[in-house]
Amino acid sequence: MLLVDKAGAMTSHDVVSRVRKLAGTRRVGHAGTLDPLATGLLLLGVNGATRLLTYLVGLDKEYRATIRLGASTPTDDSDSPVDVVADPKRLADVTLDAVVGAIRGLTGEISQVPSAVSAIKVDGRRSYERVRAGEDVQLAARNVTISAFDVLDARRREFFDIDARIACSTGTYVRALARDLGSALGVGGHVIALRRTRVGPFDVADAKTLEEISVERDLAAPADIARELFPVLELTEQQSIDLGHGKKLTVLGPERADPAAPIAAIDPGGRLVGLVSIADGTVSPIINFPPDSELQ
Repeated sequence: MLLVDKAGAMTSHDVVSRVRKLAGTRRVGHAGTLDPLATGLLLLGVNGATRLLTYLVGLDKEYRATIRLGASTPTDDSDSPVDVVADPKRLADVTLDAVVGAIRGLTGEISQVPSAVSAIKVDGRRSYERVRAGEDVQLAARNVTISAFDVLDARRREFFDIDARIACSTGTYVRALARDLGSALGVGGHVIALRRTRVGPFDVADAKTLEEISVERDLAAPADIARELFPVLELTEQQSIDLGHGKKLTVLGPERADPAAPIAAIDPGGRLVGLVSIADGTVSPIINFPPDSELQ
């Protein structure tokens, strides 16, 4: 796995393409798209470690965003030109207390309609492709959880810019939060800067830019990633061999609250053999990782 600090004006696929060249392999994938406007943490799997990406996509996330109140755009961000500007007097009447009050209504479990210019598929095609082809796309609302929406700074010039920290569940669209905040205040709003700072336990402070990355130096072994995500079952050498062959194992220990929850099975040498479940003392493989997945 690689922790990449994505630059602006790049797509997530651009990053994958660059890492394919750096790593000398086509088997590279990412966990969670970042729009070209956004910078920050992008998690990439290389070779066999791409099997872990499924378990990274659903992790909660944290962002730093600058929301511009007083203007709206078709894409809810600055990637498209402003098409609606609020009345200056109405914008001047929006106080910081009013902003904080409106944010309370966008915190906790909420129902959110994603921006139509998103990567969500509609009948097999990306929503943004349909919008750019001139179609009127209406996406269904989805339930998301906003666990933190904190104002860090505010600046009032022609518009009212709010710097915020947002911690949220997977599937949340920060652009939609900006749109809905502006709508609640009656002045419109959109995102002008966005940075993803955390995905689950992984922080952008530990990531490298594409210019800084050395695959040989910065590649994290799947076992190290799995230890951050799951409980660990330390295997003996023979258990490692048996599990690698798809056999079930028998272990002693307390029953777990969720017998189906993944557990990282790691061999004596520190290699991730696979993800397993344990029920009634029986270890069953969920997915195995071949020895070459660590690229060592």
